[in-house]
Amino acid sequence: MYQSPKSTRIMRLFWKAAGADRYLLEQSTYGDQIKYVCLGGIIVATGVMAAIAGGYAFYTIFEPKGNAIDSFKTVTSISGTYDKTDIPTALKSIIFGLIWGAIIFNIDRFIVTSTGKGDGTEAITKKELLGALPRIIMGAIIALTISKPVEIRMFKTEIDVALHEKQMEQQQKYKAKTDSLFNSEIQKKDKEIEKTEVQLAAKRAMYQDLQSQYIQEARIITVGPRALAIKQELEGLTKDIQTLENNPDYTRVKKEKEGIEKERTIKLDQSEKVASGLDGLLERIKLAHEIAGWVISLFVTLLFMTIELTPIFFKLMLIKSPYDYMEENVKELIKANKGIEIKYNYYPDGEGHEKDLVINHEVIRILKERIRLLETQSELSSNAIDKWKEVKLKDIGQNPENYLKEE
Repeated sequence: MYQSPKSTRIMRLFWKAAGADRYLLEQSTYGDQIKYVCLGGIIVATGVMAAIAGGYAFYTIFEPKGNAIDSFKTVTSISGTYDKTDIPTALKSIIFGLIWGAIIFNIDRFIVTSTGKGDGTEAITKKELLGALPRIIMGAIIALTISKPVEIRMFKTEIDVALHEKQMEQQQKYKAKTDSLFNSEIQKKDKEIEKTEVQLAAKRAMYQDLQSQYIQEARIITVGPRALAIKQELEGLTKDIQTLENNPDYTRVKKEKEGIEKERTIKLDQSEKVASGLDGLLERIKLAHEIAGWVISLFVTLLFMTIELTPIFFKLMLIKSPYDYMEENVKELIKANKGIEIKYNYYPDGEGHEKDLVINHEVIRILKERIRLLETQSELSSNAIDKWKEVKLKDIGQNPENYLKEE
């Protein structure tokens, strides 16, 4: 007599992931056991890959930003240079990755367990393929979400170099744009200042000339009328220069210009921070496509899509085995115990399809009992009312005055 091999804890874990019945598999053949171990293993592996990819994507999105190849993001030791890990972001990424992996695991498990076994042959018919199409689409979307983070990790070194170049370009563009915006404002202020500066330059030149004349006069003779006149002119020019320098409009415009220049300096100092903001998940995915090319990118995506969709096609290609017959037998026994009868292709639905007739005998039995009980209760109530009526009529004949009231 054939004796089914004993299952291990890992086998039972994979069976559970695949949604298989452990009791039936332990009585089935070794081939059936291995089929569902492989099926469950693929589902578990997909969940693990989704957790890793989701955690890495989360970390890439929320890690501290900086130059792609800056020492801020790397640490050098004797054994080599490594990426510096931000611990708070890493812990959050681990939590998110575990949650994301659990979500994908359960979605995969539902997709696989809800996919039928087709017609029990290796061939996948058009009808089977159309029936599995929604699950195939969902599986393809899941494969894309897993493949992209893995892809940017595969080409991380090349992406970092290309991203650094883009950050430098972005920094130069930002500086040029900032200079252009602020320089136009500064030029306006310079034009306003220039009017006063021209007057000041002219008066200062006159002052220097008069001062030279005064010195020459004072050397030749003692201070005379000519020297005193020059001195008076110098004093007048000094007052004029001070008036121009203290002109409210002139000082206001100069302060405004200084404020604009300070603001420009602050904005230019932020250029590196602005360029660092380019280090995001979307930008890395774009660069991965540019660096790897569409062929390699497509190959990586198809690889994960194959892993994700294999269980669905695997189930459609399964040939019926002892496990499938035992599973059908158990389902029929449960339906029989619960009084459920199904007459397949019993009636047309008006659209050219045959519909099954489902008869719930247990429900019918309970319904009949309930109807019979209500009918009996109604009959007993009717008899009781008739007897009560006879008693009341007899009492009226004997004591009619009890039922009459005088006004």
